[in-house]
Amino acid sequence: MSDSPTGVDRDPDLRPLRENPPAESRRTRLWRYGFNLLPAYRGTGARVDHIAAGWRYVRIRVPLNWRTRNAVGTIFGGSIYAAVDPVYMMMLRRVLGDEFTVWDKSAALEFIEPGRDTLYAEFELPAAETESIREELDAGESTDREYLVSLVDEGGRVHAACEKTLYVRRDE
Repeated sequence: MSDSPTGVDRDPDLRPLRENPPAESRRTRLWRYGFNLLPAYRGTGARVDHIAAGWRYVRIRVPLNWRTRNAVGTIFGGSIYAAVDPVYMMMLRRVLGDEFTVWDKSAALEFIEPGRDTLYAEFELPAAETESIREELDAGESTDREYLVSLVDEGGRVHAACEKTLYVRRDE
């Protein structure tokens, strides 16, 4: 049921975390370490937990700690958004390669319930999605793609949902 101005489901079903995510490779493990050391991302208080070998699955976590806590003792909304902001763009850039330009275009974030524990987000990019982009776009053409990611606690209860719109262009 969607009763929000952005269309995000305000009464979502549980979304439990994947028990066995796709395996990391050495290369994606190094990317994960580097991403977590990047000052812009490190400052959010979030951490990338897992990047699958083909960049089609990424999991992040946002712990409730001194860095992410707001004045009322819950996870700061800015930390929640900053944690999810770059992920789909990086996934598309890595999967599509250098022949495509990928930029964030817009985002809508819905706070459903205050985050009082560590929150997790799982990003998935199906092969059919990237194949569709490759087939759809000729040189110089562009498209917008929308992706929805939920931030959940360990039990799968949704605390926030973010809808990201990304601009994708095939370069000439």
